[in-house]
Amino acid sequence: MGIDQGKEALTYEHKLSIEDRGLLRVVVKNVHLKHYPKDFITDREADKLISSLLPETLDKLKKVGRDYNIDRM
Repeated sequence: MGIDQGKEALTYEHKLSIEDRGLLRVVVKNVHLKHYPKDFITDREADKLISSLLPETLDKLKKVGRDYNIDRM
């Protein structure tokens, strides 16, 4: 625990399958980035948001994505 801890960006390295990453990208783009300009809704932006989320949150997003077929929209 250093003094600069609050100034560091929190990111988590997730080990996701290609299928899970694709599902999460679709969910993030359709839910979290829906008000962004279309030019800014990219896989990279979605990946940045995904990397900032806790693993428990990602599990919930994957469940919602599968339960509601968001990846097929």
